[in-house]
Amino acid sequence: MPTNAVNAAPADRSTRTLVAHDQRSLELGLVELIPELRGRACRLCGDPTTADDVVQDTIERALKFAKQYERGTNLRAWVYQILFSVFVTRYRRSRRDKNALRALAADPCAWTTPERFASPDAAVSLTNKTQVTLDALPETFRSVLKLVDLDELTYREAANELGVPVGTVMSRLHRGRKLLASQLQQAA
Repeated sequence: MPTNAVNAAPADRSTRTLVAHDQRSLELGLVELIPELRGRACRLCGDPTTADDVVQDTIERALKFAKQYERGTNLRAWVYQILFSVFVTRYRRSRRDKNALRALAADPCAWTTPERFASPDAAVSLTNKTQVTLDALPETFRSVLKLVDLDELTYREAANELGVPVGTVMSRLHRGRKLLASQLQQAA
């Protein structure tokens, strides 16, 4: 018995590769992926309301970072990776919030004690000690740290700027951050 095209479409939709070649096809592809993303988010979150928020954040990030999508590649895989990243970020944030509430319940004065670390926004303007420590790093690490962490370039953009592979940027960034952190800790 032949199947009609309407019944066959959902099975074909999840197995075929979805590719975007321009901004318009990327946007249409995102719209087409929303039901799949919602299903995946529901399985991850276990809550339809939270899943809707995760899907909305995913679509928002995909549109915001559309220039980072490599045209002609698998759009579904790219968006699913964004979805998973959004889910993990939300999970970590909720865990931090729960821990903070637990600390506040145990010690009502916990909010009035000074922070051990500066806020993430404060990292953009380097303190003199941090600047001196950063300048003391070997050039290979310093240049990658400045491009990625301070100038907010992507790994690929930093790799192009330095004329090295993306993996080298990632390795130098990891090692440079560890070296900077250990030197700052020793100086403290």
